[in-house]
Amino acid sequence: MKALRYTSKGLFLDTQAAQPVPRQGEARIRVLLAGICRTDLELTKGYMGFEGILGHEFVGIVDSPGLSWPIGARVVGEINAACGHCSLCRQRLERHCRSRTVLGIYGRDGCMAEWLTLPVENLLAIPDVVSNEAAVFVEPLAAALEIFEQIHIEPTHRICILGDGKLGLITALAMGARHGRDILLIGHHQTKLDLVKDFAVGILENDLSPELQKQWDIVIEATGASQGLQQAMTLVRPRGTIVLKSTMAHAEALDLTPLVIDEVAVVGSRCGRFAPAIRLLAENRIPVERLIEAVYPLHRAEEAWERANAPGAKKVLLDINAE
Repeated sequence: MKALRYTSKGLFLDTQAAQPVPRQGEARIRVLLAGICRTDLELTKGYMGFEGILGHEFVGIVDSPGLSWPIGARVVGEINAACGHCSLCRQRLERHCRSRTVLGIYGRDGCMAEWLTLPVENLLAIPDVVSNEAAVFVEPLAAALEIFEQIHIEPTHRICILGDGKLGLITALAMGARHGRDILLIGHHQTKLDLVKDFAVGILENDLSPELQKQWDIVIEATGASQGLQQAMTLVRPRGTIVLKSTMAHAEALDLTPLVIDEVAVVGSRCGRFAPAIRLLAENRIPVERLIEAVYPLHRAEEAWERANAPGAKKVLLDINAE
């Protein structure tokens, strides 16, 4: 099969990759569409030390017989494959399983290929009213919605989102749909800020005024840049909360003293449950398709990678079966 693979030699299209064989309790999925996200880009810069087939955002079709899922079912899949037995799994923290594999990120080949395998329990059906293009956004939308699971957000809370990249934009859409007021998105590209103007107020970073500092109850850092936390510390109010969404392959020295002085809570935030994201998409409450930059066939994956990595790029998708 064809697959986009990353090794120490670099990124390349593998035209002779072995088709994955599902283990007991796993399903094989024929991939339809896959999305390129910031984590994928960081993996090719050394993040997590991953080598293998990339990708974790996908929609596909079940094609392995003898399972609880019918052949032809259109599905997405939660990316963490847990053991089900360790102390964290027993606490229902499967996403933090001590021996987990993570689709296209850690210990498991990803979705930028013609086929993938995942445990059956990881799969969720996509309603007919949700397009393939929208379904690809289930994983990042679930990650944005996870914030509501981790922290309590009052109707009066003022929320600031740092970063107008792919995750920052979808977080603005999620916050606008669920919270609906006093949401500020700070970025570098007016055209991208305009994409979510009916969900959040956008402001260019260069236009930030001192009056905005230490004013925000919740600051969500989604810049993908090492200086993002530093900027978040200047914006959050005393006893406010910073939510960290970025993953990056490098870091810089930080003075964390303001966190202590202002008694700021810092919350790391990663994956989320897929079911709430699917419901929002089925209700047509979040227009994720406006975030798509371009769709490339898999055989042009390296070109798509360059496009996704370009400054100001929105979501780039791979059509796995297109010629």
